[in-house]
Amino acid sequence: MSNFKDKDMQAVIGWILRIGVMLSMSIIFIGGVIYLSRHGQAHADYSTFKGVPDFIQTTQGIFHGIITLRGKAIIQAGIILLIATPVIRVVFSAIGFVLEKDYLYTAITLLVLLIILASMLSGHAG
Repeated sequence: MSNFKDKDMQAVIGWILRIGVMLSMSIIFIGGVIYLSRHGQAHADYSTFKGVPDFIQTTQGIFHGIITLRGKAIIQAGIILLIATPVIRVVFSAIGFVLEKDYLYTAITLLVLLIILASMLSGHAG
């Protein structure tokens, strides 16, 4: 019975990864189409560095940009979803290990999740 649960959990995790990547790819594509439809004719000026627009640096700005159909904000949301997909996979792996009552792998998976979350919140890399 445990092997059956393992196969089911692996199938769920596989679907999560597929859906996450396909959904983020679709969101990025839609954002790209919107961006190019509005700014496709603009001439790129590489002589000055403009940086990242302020509205895509915060979560609130991204949500507002999505509501107002700003292409860059929609692309940013798709990238965030793409980055979040493996994190969601780790969460579902932990749930699977809890359901299988495999406490060693549950602890290891939760430790990995804690490290990922601490890295995301601290903003430090490597």
